[in-house]
Amino acid sequence: MEQPSAAEIIANLASQIDHHAISRFNICRSDIWDGAVRGFKRGTFSEKDLFVKFSDDGGRLEEGIDTGGPKREFLSLLMKRLSLRPIFDGPTDSRYLVYNSAAVRENEYSLAGKMISVSIVHGGPGPNFLSKDLVSYISGQSSFNSSVEDIKDEVIGTVLKEILNASSLENLQDQMLKNSTMLQTAGCFRNVTSVQEKHSVVREYLKWYIIERNHSAIERFKEGLNCLQFLTALQQHPAVMAPLLCHLDKQLSAMDIEHLFKPDLSEAGSNKRNQEEKTISFWADYLLDCEENSSGATLEDILMFATGVPSIPPAGLEPLPQLQFLVDSKFPMANTCANILKLPLVDSYNTFKENMTFGIRNSPGFVCI
Repeated sequence: MEQPSAAEIIANLASQIDHHAISRFNICRSDIWDGAVRGFKRGTFSEKDLFVKFSDDGGRLEEGIDTGGPKREFLSLLMKRLSLRPIFDGPTDSRYLVYNSAAVRENEYSLAGKMISVSIVHGGPGPNFLSKDLVSYISGQSSFNSSVEDIKDEVIGTVLKEILNASSLENLQDQMLKNSTMLQTAGCFRNVTSVQEKHSVVREYLKWYIIERNHSAIERFKEGLNCLQFLTALQQHPAVMAPLLCHLDKQLSAMDIEHLFKPDLSEAGSNKRNQEEKTISFWADYLLDCEENSSGATLEDILMFATGVPSIPPAGLEPLPQLQFLVDSKFPMANTCANILKLPLVDSYNTFKENMTFGIRNSPGFVCI
């Protein structure tokens, strides 16, 4: 049978959401995590729609009703913040769970899983940082390809490298004996009879270190991940759903953004249409400058400014992004709920570039985490 797409699977999961009831989140951008935890731990949180209200630094509620944009921005910022939590370890783009007693008391593992499932099903981004081996294990697959570089503990990393660098059986046996306590803890200390066994010893230790010793934390994480039945969908369709949780090697391109935003143009032949077409050429060049890092903003910044997400989310963007034009402002504006980016009509490209970058970098959602 034909495999359903990720967007189709997510749409099916999203059909459970009760859009007639809401779970409210009151969020301050300077402390995303605190507001998120309060919202997710609230006793009334369930399969409801999310209503996100941002407050500025002065405590004044920002105007506007959340019909998608603030929710996507909140979920995007939350996924970035989540990757920095002490329940994760490893490289920034391949994080695995580690046991933390304080996090267990706060039920943070289940909370993290719930945050991820809610983000994806509600149209936000995936975490984009989980280890492929962790996701493979959670989804019921058997592949394991971690390397010593995934271990951030310098002492353990050094030991494993010394074992891998053993050039003779005698040298390997010496290394095994020297580090017997560490290897016994992982259940991989044994009498080796071939220098080639060094690879299986290191692999066994890595699997214990990344997966087996953190079993209880992973099980709690899975409990949260099954919010809105996401874990069930992941285990039923691992080939389609697993990549949503891992780092994406493909970066946004200028062409991606240019094709994504459809311009809403005035009547052909009108003076305004001529101005808009000139601005469209500025826009295309600005995207190229961002792609080539010759602007103060990135393509991800542009998408975040216009839609509330720095990458195209697994569920896609609805409504489809659109370009409109401004005659009464020299800086760009955006309606993230409707996915509309409004470009200023100016006479020179340099002015357009400077004003676009200034407007994007000074928007409320431009937060360095």
